[in-house]
Amino acid sequence: MNVREMLETVRRVEIRTNRLVNDMMVGGCLSQFKGRGLDFEELREYMPGDDVRDIDWNVTNRMGRPFIKEYREERELGIVVAMDISASSAFASGTLTKREFAAEVGATLAFSATRNGDKAALCLFTDQVELFLPMRKSRRHILRMIQEMLFFEPREKGTRISSALAFLNHILHRTCLVFLITDFLHSFDPLKPSTSSRSALQEIGLANARHDLVCIHLHDPLESQLPEAGLLTIEDAETGELLELDSRRTSLRERYAQSNADRLNSLDRALRQTGIPSIRLNTCEPFAQKLQTFFETRQRGRRI
Repeated sequence: MNVREMLETVRRVEIRTNRLVNDMMVGGCLSQFKGRGLDFEELREYMPGDDVRDIDWNVTNRMGRPFIKEYREERELGIVVAMDISASSAFASGTLTKREFAAEVGATLAFSATRNGDKAALCLFTDQVELFLPMRKSRRHILRMIQEMLFFEPREKGTRISSALAFLNHILHRTCLVFLITDFLHSFDPLKPSTSSRSALQEIGLANARHDLVCIHLHDPLESQLPEAGLLTIEDAETGELLELDSRRTSLRERYAQSNADRLNSLDRALRQTGIPSIRLNTCEPFAQKLQTFFETRQRGRRI
């Protein structure tokens, strides 16, 4: 794909996702996360009734009379789109690959944030952090995010969620709203507990303690239902492992479906145990209404 075609693709995504933002209220729902930080504003003399915990003892000692620190609420919210671009993101059974679908979701969230006067950042990861774009809120920045989400060429093929979240926990000094967009296929398999899956859960919990973390699980329907297509050779995009099977066998298709249903149930259970809000999006279906419903439900829950 040449530069002109890339720019046209970015522009199409911008138009499509901007239309979604206009039709939705995600920006308003994002505002529920505002006001979690405090910025120092000024010093003033202590008055009866002030909280003694706000007294600045260094200034008080120098001036010989009590002074307190005043703070103002930090209203600006930073959102981070943390997007999995491992080899499995190239898979598609519909018109869009997981990566293209994820880019549209990420662009919608980023445009919603900037429409609300907030900043957005991007973290692309495989089994390492491949790219990080710091917080900005200009249209030019969002277009750069879309371009990278669609066309950045990763160095690695695997997935390690823990690496991405550890990086964000280290680099983000303010409380942010972090959207983790991934298919959860490789680095976090609840059916096969491993050091990798345990560290992913630990980092997910730690990230949620420091920030507001939302997991967006991308699910292609072909992952749950094997088509009756005769003899198949299936390749694991991240490991290169090959598997030959006969999809004409009803028992095989049933075991395949049951195995994936168990995997999804285990994933949901693991995320619930960590207290992380999550939403599963079908990559072959429109996501706007489901995303909107998720935020509205979450907003109502926080008001109770």
